[in-house]
Amino acid sequence: QVQLVESGGGLVQAGESLRLSCAVSGPTFNTYAMGWFRQAPGKERKFVARIVRVSGSTNYADSVKGRFTISRDGAKNTVYLQMNRLKPEDTAIYYCATTESPWSTVEAGYNYWGQGTQVTVSS
Repeated sequence: QVQLVESGGGLVQAGESLRLSCAVSGPTFNTYAMGWFRQAPGKERKFVARIVRVSGSTNYADSVKGRFTISRDGAKNTVYLQMNRLKPEDTAIYYCATTESPWSTVEAGYNYWGQGTQVTVSS
């Protein structure tokens, strides 16, 4: 089964940057895209970004457009989320996940998940 392991979270000040990594292993031949979601305390998990495994096409939530960049390294089976100009409202647990859907940006459309990595942005 597909396994995902996130890393790279931490505590930063507003305006700083972080890069999250997600190492993917296992049978990914049915994976159409990989995505990043985040969950703030007391809130539901929300879509952040996704990247199509083969084409590299990307989608972003409006709240992160222009600040976050999702990318992948096929040779390393790793997906990245570069987060720039971080804001306190970006504070959340960040999860990576895989989907077989060509278009899904909702939690229910993703079938394998990592354990999450905490990102905290202080003001």
